[in-house]
Amino acid sequence: MQKKLLEYNVGEAVEAYAFIKSAQKGIATNGKPFLSIVFQDKSGEIEGKLWDVSDEDLKRYIPESIVSVVGEVQNYRGQKQMKIKGLRETSALDSVSADQFLKTAPIKRDEIQQELMHYLFAIKNANLQRVTHYLVKKYEAEYFSYPAAMRHHHEFVSGLSFHSLSMLRIADQLQQQYTELDADLLYAGIILHDLGKVIELSGPVATTYTITGNLLGHISIVSNEIAKAAAELQIDSEEIVVLQHIILSHHGKGEWGSPKPPLVMEAELIHLIDQMDASLNMLTKALAHTDPGTYSERIFGLDNRSFYNPKYNKEE
Repeated sequence: MQKKLLEYNVGEAVEAYAFIKSAQKGIATNGKPFLSIVFQDKSGEIEGKLWDVSDEDLKRYIPESIVSVVGEVQNYRGQKQMKIKGLRETSALDSVSADQFLKTAPIKRDEIQQELMHYLFAIKNANLQRVTHYLVKKYEAEYFSYPAAMRHHHEFVSGLSFHSLSMLRIADQLQQQYTELDADLLYAGIILHDLGKVIELSGPVATTYTITGNLLGHISIVSNEIAKAAAELQIDSEEIVVLQHIILSHHGKGEWGSPKPPLVMEAELIHLIDQMDASLNMLTKALAHTDPGTYSERIFGLDNRSFYNPKYNKEE
């Protein structure tokens, strides 16, 4: 059985099929063009450089294409990187298709949707439920298929809705401990907190940022969507303003992208749950390919730290 991309260790020779997630042209110090390619399969992603590329190479190796790659895994600043030694386009004779390489949520889309809608319909406040339901239905296809991010966490098909569902499950447990929390605000805020990514990002495959995404960002996008939905539904109430505040503050700080810090209890909790779920997803992904007794590659989203994978309870 062919090894997956992230199953290769540093120093190992690679011979594999891969999906090109992104390909960016650059100019080397010698003035010659090169391609920085992010290869993807179900195990994750690895970047590689293709040097001295021709005009034909630039047209041939583009996002969403499948290639056969030969190379070697190297360590570059604490990250695995592919030294590309050979690359070719695949054909029908290779018998490969895109769905063999796209990472998806660990549970099926229908199961995610069914459970998430259970939380949506548990919202008792009529105004919050109507606005939340309106927006989920408006962007249903995208909401349940898009990733939650381009690279760092839940960056897989249905990652957006799976991330939201994970947060809902955590919030459900915490409100049993902190009974003063407003469950309606928690559920609505979590379901909608990243919905703007259906406009910020291009789609579930070979994901990039859209022009709107780059210029506005998902936080302001979904705050505007909530305002438009409330106007359409003729709702003018304090809870909608609080819901918008939750969206605007869920990154916690201005330097992290939030124009306001959390100023209500539910906003603070959603910020903490969002940060926790994203962090643990990044850690789980990195440690899955880290041998016991060694350190992971550096994780950009966690202050570029390398995490140790203890071996004391994993030895045979």
